[in-house]
Parts: sequence; C-alpha cells; structure tokens
Amino acid sequence: MVSAPHEAMHRVFQEYPGLFTRLSDVLGLHLPPVASSEPLTVDLTENEPLERRVDTLLRIETQGDGPFLLVVEAQGKKDPGKTASWPYYVTYLNNKYRLPVLLLVICQDHATATWAARPLTIGLPQWPTVTTRPLVAGPHNMPVITDVAEARKDLALATLSAITHADNPDVDAILKTMSVALRDTPESIAEPFVELIAQGLGNRPAAQQWRNLVAVDLSFYTSPLSEEIRDEGRAEGRAEGRAEMLLSALDVRGFGVTDTIREKITTCTDPELLHRWLERAFSAETAEEIFGE
Repeated sequence: MVSAPHEAMHRVFQEYPGLFTRLSDVLGLHLPPVASSEPLTVDLTENEPLERRVDTLLRIETQGDGPFLLVVEAQGKKDPGKTASWPYYVTYLNNKYRLPVLLLVICQDHATATWAARPLTIGLPQWPTVTTRPLVAGPHNMPVITDVAEARKDLALATLSAITHADNPDVDAILKTMSVALRDTPESIAEPFVELIAQGLGNRPAAQQWRNLVAVDLSFYTSPLSEEIRDEGRAEGRAEGRAEMLLSALDVRGFGVTDTIREKITTCTDPELLHRWLERAFSAETAEEIFGE
C-alpha cells in the first residue's frame, strides 16, 4: 500500500514543477531555467499483463537546451525490484518520447538514499551495456532550512526539505520555521504546503508537532488538516464537559467515586460513551450498572 510520505515526496513536483530548478542547483546539477512543464501519464504498461507506473512524470521545457522528461520516484526503503524497473522506465520513456530522461529519487533516510544513488547496470561486468544513474535527493544533501526568510524565498523547496528531514533531530525547528513562513502567506497558496508536509511526515512523532503548529500558528486557515484539528478539539471539549457532568451526577446520586471510576471517566475521550453513562447515572441502582456493557 502506498504511504502518505511516499505520495508527498513526489506530489510536490506535480503541484510545483518549478521546484526542480532550485533542487537541481542544490544537488549540483546546473540546468537551464525551466520555462514550462507538462504532466504526462505515469502508466508505462505495454501490451503485456504487467503493469508499470512511475510516481510522477513531467515534460520539462527549458530556456536553452530543449525539453526533457523528469521521472520522480519516492523511495521509502530499499527495494531490489527497482534494479530492473528504473532502467526500464528510462529506456522505455526515451524510446516512446524520443527525449532525454532524468530519474530523480526522493528519500527520507540516509541508508535508502545511499542505496538508490548506486549506478544500475545491465550487461556483463566487463562491459555494461546500459547504465542508469539516478539523481537522489534526501537528508544527506537537502538543506536544513531554519531561517524564515530563506523558507519564504521558495516554499516548495522548503516543504520538500521538511519532508526529507522528517527524522532529523532538528525537525521541530524546521517545522516551526515553516509555520512562521506560512503564517502571512495567502491561504490559497499556503494550504497545499500545509497538507503536503502533514502527508510527508506520515505517522512519525514530528507529525503531531506539525499538527500543534497548525492548530496555533495557522489556526485561521480552513485547510482539511486545520478543520480536522478543530473537529478533534471540539470533540475533546464535549468529552471534558460531559465528564464533569457525569462526576456531578454521581455525587448527587450518592455514589462513591473511587479513584478507579474517576480515572475511567476523566480519561474517556468518547463523548457518546460519556453521554450513555450520564443517562444511566440518573436511573442506576449501583455504579456497576452505569459502567457495565
């Protein structure tokens, strides 16, 4: 199953193709500025019962050297199957479109990045017939952006940087920088970056840090993540209110509230379950009747 970080690592290029110009400079590959880009079908399946799809495929028009194809692959871990599939992608696309092909691999950990950067050869050890050299971006070569002004210069690059450094010990500072950089950005521009970062962090601990920053620094946005956080906050508020009402009802009925019962009530985050307990509290003869299934 495709993970959320996997999607974010390549989708950012679909949303912001110009990101590749800055990224190529960061990676030491100096290309002419991108004039335009066009998304192409990612389906590379032939007339055989074998489906092959790249993550993102863009036709890039430059201002000097003509067009080329950019294949973006998000790689979360080592996959021996890529030894065969990546050279296939490159040769198939070159044959289909008659254009140069550049394979870019985005990683979130050093081990995978090192593995992905190895040249892939087809042929004899003494004489490789085809060699595929992926261009790899990951925590080993992506800048750590903790300066707000730098982040604002290129929000797409800063977003990709945050995603590739999801496991960086300084990720809190990176995310705080992004939240401040997005604070004064029009919502229509900021919203995709907010969601891409959330998606790219997946279920890492940093994901909760980002949610906290969105809830505080970007609380005025109406992005899906912001609305989800608000809904959670409203549910927590309802749960706390009903827990207090239930404790009061038990006191009025004369039921002894033991430490175990108090903890059961105050740690419950389900407003509907608390509501059922509250209804039972007015008719139950014993505390066990209230909390029994």
